[in-house]
Formats: sequence, structure tokens, C-alpha cells
Amino acid sequence: MNGKLLQDLFVLTLPLAEKIVRPIVVYVFLLVALRLAGKRGLVQLNAFDLVVLLTISNTVQNAIIGEDNTVTGGLIGATTLLVVNHIVVRYAYGHDRFDRLIEGDADVLISDGVVRKERLDRELITRAELEAAAHRQGFASLDDIDRCTLESGGSLSFVAKRPEPDAARHAEILAKLEELSSEVAALRASHG
Repeated sequence: MNGKLLQDLFVLTLPLAEKIVRPIVVYVFLLVALRLAGKRGLVQLNAFDLVVLLTISNTVQNAIIGEDNTVTGGLIGATTLLVVNHIVVRYAYGHDRFDRLIEGDADVLISDGVVRKERLDRELITRAELEAAAHRQGFASLDDIDRCTLESGGSLSFVAKRPEPDAARHAEILAKLEELSSEVAALRASHG
């Protein structure tokens, strides 16, 4: 290998401190921006969300690496991002208030079987998107759901409706009557 190639690959063209500070600034900016954008983006990426994420990554690339295209510079930037993310995740693990600040709080979208439209609107989730998510989790319709929570991490948790105690008891009695009717029919057939 010639000296020019090695220099282009490994010799930094920007100061080391700048190579470390740039990814930290971009990381903090994206963390705040994604938090302000809401949990909807984490629930389900549509084509528009995917395009935005791809173009954001391309847009901030130069902000992270600056005018330095060396392998060393790229490795320093990537390492800085990984280390900062590890520190943030580790710190958030033991500090609930910080975790809630970063992740946000869970939001109840269906309560006692009633879809809370104002919550859907606030999270920019359409009823059709909510129904699609419920279908993926095995529910025939939103009518089968007692509670749905948009968790702070962006996932949706569904809790099925439980039959009213009287309805459950009624169904149990009907099943017993059906069983007794079958036994009576079998006894009649054996004596007849």
C-alpha cells in the first residue's frame, strides 16, 4: 500500500475532540426530536415514516463525520454513538424519572371497551391502524378489547374483554343443561 492510501484511510483530517462531539450533538438532537415526534413513529412505520428515517440518516451523516471521510473518523463516530447510547440506556435503567423523560409515559387508547378517540388523535393513530394492530394480535374486532395501551416504547398492549359474571354463569348453566340433555337422550336410547 502506498502512503497516500494509508493517509486517506486512517489519518484524521479533523481534531479528535470534534470527531467525538459531533456524534454526541446529533444523538442528543435526534433523541429529543424523536421524543417530540411522539410514540406513533415507533408503533408502526408507514412508507412516509420510513422515507423520513432514511433521509434523516443521510442528512445527519455529514454532521456526524464532518469533512473527514477516513475509516478512522467513521470508526470514532460510530464508537461514540454506541458508547453514548450505552450510557443513556444504562442510566435510564436505574432512573425511572429519566427513563420517562426519554421514553414518555404509556397512553391508554381503549378503556373499559371504549375507544378514546382524543388519545388516538393525540398519538396520530387512526382507528384503522389500531384495528390492524388488534387483528395481528388475534382479536376479531375492537369490540373484543377491554383495554389497549400504547406503551412508552411504542408497542401496543391489548387486554381482552372478560364476560360479565352473569353472562359467564349463564353460559356455564347452558353448557351443563346441554350436557344433561345429552345424557338423558343417551339413557332414553339405551332403554328404548
